[in-house]
Amino acid sequence: MDNTATIAPFPTETKEETSEVKDVAGIGGQRLKTFIERIERLEEEKKALAEDIKEIYAEAKSTGFDTKTIRKVIALRKMDVEKRREAEDLLDIYKSAIGMA
Repeated sequence: MDNTATIAPFPTETKEETSEVKDVAGIGGQRLKTFIERIERLEEEKKALAEDIKEIYAEAKSTGFDTKTIRKVIALRKMDVEKRREAEDLLDIYKSAIGMA
């Protein structure tokens, strides 16, 4: 498992590719193409990171951890402390209301 994302080198264009890019209806073709290529590169990096995360969850599961609970803990850690307390209090109230507490 490799924790580093491989970043592809910025692609070089041939004369053919450059000549096909043009401004149309006030839209800068080259600038648009640059944005699209940057997004495509980041999407590839995101895909690689998602695979790394998937492998870590599989590793955690193979050592006996419950991945559903790990995901919940990660979601809770992302939350603001006050919002997390509110959510936990509301959950306790709801559980009490239906006789689960």
